Amino acid sequence: MDWARYKDDWPHAPTSRFVLCKPHKWHVQEAGEGPLLLLLHGAGGGTQSFRHLIPLLTPTHRVVAIDLPGQGFTRLGAQARCGLETMAEDIAALCAQQDWQPRAIIGHSAGAAVAFDLAPRLSKPPQIIGVNAALSHFKGVAGVLFPLMAKTLAMMPGVAGLFTASSGNPRSVQRLIDGTGSKLPPDELRHYGALVSDRGHVNATLQMMAQWELGPLLERLPRSDLHGLLIASTRDRAVPAETSRSMAAKMAHVEYVELPDLGHLAHEEAPQAVADIILSYLTKNAPN
Repeated sequence: MDWARYKDDWPHAPTSRFVLCKPHKWHVQEAGEGPLLLLLHGAGGGTQSFRHLIPLLTPTHRVVAIDLPGQGFTRLGAQARCGLETMAEDIAALCAQQDWQPRAIIGHSAGAAVAFDLAPRLSKPPQIIGVNAALSHFKGVAGVLFPLMAKTLAMMPGVAGLFTASSGNPRSVQRLIDGTGSKLPPDELRHYGALVSDRGHVNATLQMMAQWELGPLLERLPRSDLHGLLIASTRDRAVPAETSRSMAAKMAHVEYVELPDLGHLAHEEAPQAVADIILSYLTKNAPN
């Protein structure tokens, strides 16, 4: 995406900067002081997903939000590094370069899976807070067809252009958001419209879907010593609340909180409620 085109309207643009850490040129937003929280958006999103949450966290924390490789304003440096493990490796390298030592990583949807894979790669594994965490495979026939379709689409030239042409209008964006079970005001949809209208962003999202492999992570998590919290929404149509509830039950040091009447984008629909849960957990589980 062209930063010059959107910078005057992008949420928290004054906090943005660009960092070259090979192979990618990362878009980073940083604000606040105190213990560091690293924010990771879900597939097809961007830092704007945290536009309401960031001001609620910065009074007590330093917050760093990044765009995933090729998505938002992060420039993709290698097509083959859009999978779960490769993204975690590259974000770990970025953290080392910038001397970021997160107290916690807050991940939404697929960003939560990245957070769980990333945490053990850091010098001091942080706590993980997942919001509607995508920590399960598709079931049944979809488990076979959807990954295969993603891989096929990602390899076809011109597919990203077709997606942007068909998805960029306001009605399509509205249907996309409504399909997650969330309700956002019309004036807040323009940022999603900008994302799905950009060929590079759509291509990187397709590459992420095509390269996504959760199996090894899901096998490790029940034996993991990571500490954290999974927040799930009862109206989520993208990732059922049962996904987080089940994973939390398998992990010795992970708590579970459920939010009624919210969808997949709960942190955008009800940012104060989500922030209160996050801050309460961090206060209760502050290091000695």
